[in-house]
Amino acid sequence: MIVFDFRSRRQMMKIMYIVWPMIGLYFPIIGLWAYYKIGRKDSMKVNKKHDQMQHADKPFWQQVFVSTTHCSSGCALGDMIGAPIVFWAGLTIAGSTLYADFAVEFILAFLFGIVFQYYGMGMNKANDSHIADAIKTDALSLIAFEIGMFGFMLLAHSVFFDGLHPNSVLFWFMMQIAMIIGFATSYPVNWIMVKKGMKHAM
Repeated sequence: MIVFDFRSRRQMMKIMYIVWPMIGLYFPIIGLWAYYKIGRKDSMKVNKKHDQMQHADKPFWQQVFVSTTHCSSGCALGDMIGAPIVFWAGLTIAGSTLYADFAVEFILAFLFGIVFQYYGMGMNKANDSHIADAIKTDALSLIAFEIGMFGFMLLAHSVFFDGLHPNSVLFWFMMQIAMIIGFATSYPVNWIMVKKGMKHAM
């Protein structure tokens, strides 16, 4: 539904064409509501003659929400790519597939999260100082997301169920819940960072 809506609404930041569908994917009901409530405020309405930009100042909680979507979408994408790689490659750390999952997913999530933040800052050309700014800006919120997500997946893997693997629907359902929890643990970190001026509001 979000992707279909893009046909009549253009996002001002191109990275949001990935971010909003990702939010809708793992945060289905609230993510869809958030797009129509918040995402459309940052869009341009497309008509035959010209683009009409719809702009409205967002409340602070919405600015923080959009800031959180950048790192969380990058993290989610890294996690969704990393889990199958570890499973199909048979990777382990200290004899544990779960630890290998965490390691590979964290690396990919961190990389994608920084890229999402980088383009969320409006950067188009690679620049060492800009990349450093993106890392400095988003590192804490990325780590907060992964702590929440990994914490739940550890419980799901070791306590709730006797092992989970990416070739099952249950794994991805638990991963979806874990990503929602990751968003929740990342949100207050983003709130503090935006409030203190360490991260720009979206």
